Amino acid sequence: MLAFLFKRIFVVVPTLVGVSLVAFALIRLIPGDPVLLLIGERGASPEVYQEMKAAYGLDQPLPVQYGRFMLGAATGDLGKSIHSGRGVMEEFQDRFPATLELGLVALMFAILFGLPMGIIAAVKRNSIFDYSFMSVSLIGYSMPIFWWGLILILFFSVQLGWTPVSGRIDIAYDIPTWSGFLLVDVWRAGEGWPAFVSAFQHLILPAIALGTIPLAAIARMTRSSMLEVLGEDYMRTARAKGVSRLGVIVVHGLRNALVPVITVIGLLAGQIVTGAVLTETIFSWPGIGRWLVASVTARDYPVVQGGILLIASSVILINVGVDLAYAWANPKMRMQ
Repeated sequence: MLAFLFKRIFVVVPTLVGVSLVAFALIRLIPGDPVLLLIGERGASPEVYQEMKAAYGLDQPLPVQYGRFMLGAATGDLGKSIHSGRGVMEEFQDRFPATLELGLVALMFAILFGLPMGIIAAVKRNSIFDYSFMSVSLIGYSMPIFWWGLILILFFSVQLGWTPVSGRIDIAYDIPTWSGFLLVDVWRAGEGWPAFVSAFQHLILPAIALGTIPLAAIARMTRSSMLEVLGEDYMRTARAKGVSRLGVIVVHGLRNALVPVITVIGLLAGQIVTGAVLTETIFSWPGIGRWLVASVTARDYPVVQGGILLIASSVILINVGVDLAYAWANPKMRMQ
């Protein structure tokens, strides 16, 4: 297992270098000068403009700027935001818990509904359940997040009035930050049930919008994997030994069928982090997705390149964890 981890780390380093190079180049290809956007075109004298560029290191050649960025990243310093003046790492740490909370709830939603849908569709193959669940999953997989999010807002928030439109909690509550997970911080602050309900209501629609595509993918993969497992000899042997049908499906079938499903869930976990950009923008969720969109609009170079590098690092860590879970679920991987 240690050799496996070292191999993964060996691959991670060049991957992050490639991501940093792409992020550094793409943000500078977008038209717009961050200094002019900050001080204004009319009120900027040439002297002030040059001083501001020098203050942020934007007067240096691009290779020098990239070298400074990578040197700082290697030491944990991703620079400071051009607009807020705060450290990129500090701003990321403030916003990442909100994105992580949304992503975890969305992933739980996808797993809790996707796995049963896939199992039932496989066990009841060619039945009304199979056709219904697979049709729903196909529709869910085909819907763009931005369109689905707006539909959810129009129906549940505008028409029915069941859920709030945006934000994380009602403005009447002032919850001190402890863990960054608002559902946890509400209970720790002792605000009681109404505050928890408010935080949960604000979380429902973004989590559904973000988790619908992963739910569809998990359901389809679970069905496909379960269909292969149900036809194996050991399944018939377990049934012949007197094991109940439910026990055969859950204990013998699902455990073996989970191997490819775990891989898909890991890939989807990375997609959820990146897909949060659109979801957070639509629902005004104060996470890293909305933060990056605002930074791209403002041409805040340090935030964009540093934020993308941190997101890539998070996705890579998730994939390493998935590989470890895959080895746990598949005895053949452990033997190797």
